[in-house]
Amino acid sequence: QVQLVESGGGLVQPGGSLRLSCAAVGSFIAINAMGWYRQAPGKQRELVATITSVGSTNYADSVKGRFTISRDNAKKTVYLQMNSLKPEDTAVYYCNAGIRESYWRTWSDYWGQGTQVTVSS
Repeated sequence: QVQLVESGGGLVQPGGSLRLSCAAVGSFIAINAMGWYRQAPGKQRELVATITSVGSTNYADSVKGRFTISRDNAKKTVYLQMNSLKPEDTAVYYCNAGIRESYWRTWSDYWGQGTQVTVSS
């Protein structure tokens, strides 16, 4: 079984910082792109940032210059450093990864359980 295990959410004041982590655990042979998405109450899930297996990154316009996505392939972990947080960043943040469990199976899309980020004074 493959799982994405997230950590690092919480309550922070506007202008503060948080770092989210997401580790892929279980039995698999490769990880492709990884990313972070978020869903605020009453809104659709939206892309925050993605990173390919070789480190190319993509960001939503709303977080450019404030958030940084990175990955440690040896640790099978993706990170999201969030700085200058705003109340509108409040949402449940979900980790996503394309993972191949074995040579006789194709790539599958996996999601973490979600971690709450609340930006409020």
